[in-house]
Amino acid sequence: MSLSVFYRGSKIRFRIRLSRRRFFSFVGIAAFMGLTVWQPWQYQGIDPELAKNKITKEQKKLVLQEQALKELKEDTQKRLGAMTVYLGELRAQMRRLDALGKRLAGVANLDNGEFNFNQEMPIGGPETEVAELPLSSGGDVINEIESMLSQISDKQKQLSLLESVMMNHQVNNDAYIAGRPISDGWLSSQYGIRKDPFNGVPSMHEGLDFASYNEDVEIVATGAGVVTWAGDRYGYGKLIEIDHGGGLKTRYGHNEKILVSVGDVVTRGQQISEMGSTGRSTGPHVHYEVLRNGRQIDPNQFVYRKAGSK
Repeated sequence: MSLSVFYRGSKIRFRIRLSRRRFFSFVGIAAFMGLTVWQPWQYQGIDPELAKNKITKEQKKLVLQEQALKELKEDTQKRLGAMTVYLGELRAQMRRLDALGKRLAGVANLDNGEFNFNQEMPIGGPETEVAELPLSSGGDVINEIESMLSQISDKQKQLSLLESVMMNHQVNNDAYIAGRPISDGWLSSQYGIRKDPFNGVPSMHEGLDFASYNEDVEIVATGAGVVTWAGDRYGYGKLIEIDHGGGLKTRYGHNEKILVSVGDVVTRGQQISEMGSTGRSTGPHVHYEVLRNGRQIDPNQFVYRKAGSK
């Protein structure tokens, strides 16, 4: 095999005659030179600027994710802190329920163990399957809340039963509410809409106010019952709450000195505190409320009826 190349120009003429060996030699040399310049065996890589931009974006995403996780952790810690405070309040409420139940059981002369507030109520029944619900893991806090809620429910049932027993012992006869809650003084503010003494805005006054300028005015229970609150409460100052059974309760607010404790059994006319001006008050008086099934009602119907009638 031979290859002939002719070139004929205006002034130049030449002729190249290549044999097969020479032709393949030239092709090999040309391919070698091309590979030497191109160097396909070496890694070309990516654009450094493009790589830098991608890394920067990923770093920003990681920073945002880290910040979100920190905020979630902080929010979770705050919620767990609030739950811990709530647990403390539940424990205090359970202690009051225990003290109240023991005193009531003692007054009713029930010592057969039916109302033993130191033990769980004996209950049972066949096991039934329920659909599993997704639960968020809150660890020991959630488990303790569930346990305490169950205990409170049991104690409330015991107290409800105990109230019925006491009613059968004719405690409700003495629990009849009547009369004024003070030993001396006058009615200074009625039940209903009035102008708020602090901001002047019309607001609902859910009780009666009785005032007096005399010293050492006694605040007395308007009916027999069990003390369920004896301490500070927002707005009321030093507050006393008495449960009279049958869904009726009375409250006595702004006291100077409280003379009873939670769980005490009081009788109508018994002094329970001294008049004061604690809490949201403009001067010495008692804020008197009557509640039926947890709702404030007008106390006038009880204040102006005789103690011996029903």
